[in-house]
Amino acid sequence: MSPAEPKQAATVVLLRDGTPGLEVYLLRRTRGMPFAGGMTAYPGGGVDPRDGDVQTAWAGPPPAEWAHAFGCDERTARELVCAAVRETFEEAGVLLAGAADGGDVVPDVSGDEWEAQRQALLARELSLAELLAGRRLALRSDLLRPFAHWITPPAEPRRYDTKFFAAALPVGQEARHVTGEADEVSWLTPAAALAEMSSGLRPMLPPTIHTLGQLEPFADVAAALAGSPPEPLHPICPSFADEPDGRWAVLPDGTRIRMVVPLPS
Repeated sequence: MSPAEPKQAATVVLLRDGTPGLEVYLLRRTRGMPFAGGMTAYPGGGVDPRDGDVQTAWAGPPPAEWAHAFGCDERTARELVCAAVRETFEEAGVLLAGAADGGDVVPDVSGDEWEAQRQALLARELSLAELLAGRRLALRSDLLRPFAHWITPPAEPRRYDTKFFAAALPVGQEARHVTGEADEVSWLTPAAALAEMSSGLRPMLPPTIHTLGQLEPFADVAAALAGSPPEPLHPICPSFADEPDGRWAVLPDGTRIRMVVPLPS
């Protein structure tokens, strides 16, 4: 059979400065989900056709710059950036938007009216462009950084061409456990998250493990964003190897990542 065509997707590595240092916002996906059930991941999801709406108010690097960063056309770049902002609001209650002139970022999006609009986005009754226009806001692409690019291996029946973005939690906003696709959310240092993964307590897919490893050397959010991407961006499509000691994901550069499956509930 021919490999499935990868669907475009966007994932946001949301960062904050916590007491122990740099922290990352992580979701544990609900068991039984058709993709990555029981796995810990970042907020994100597939591109919606309306994410490419040219009417979306935009402040920051234009789609052409994102197209260059991710090696895609401008339409796809616009869709990916919009999907990143939309999914972060849908899954974490954090909105990367603000004044169209690049001024203040919206400080609080936790009230009842905001929640109603978040639910409308989830139900696809409202587009991101419509939400921003109604509040006279603009998508703030300057709050995002390109971070990584992963493609699901051809052997998998469900495939994604996923662009990873890094972003700081905006001042005045709080990430909230609002998505029905996760049964747990956490702010953890990359080292703590990887330690839980290694012990079997927090299974992750290879992209999450690898990107946490890339974040681990950074002391704080400013350093992480300044260092994004942590290496030249290139698509990573792993292969898999079954060994006596378990299953391993093998990256194009030879890096091996041990796979850990979720424990039975």
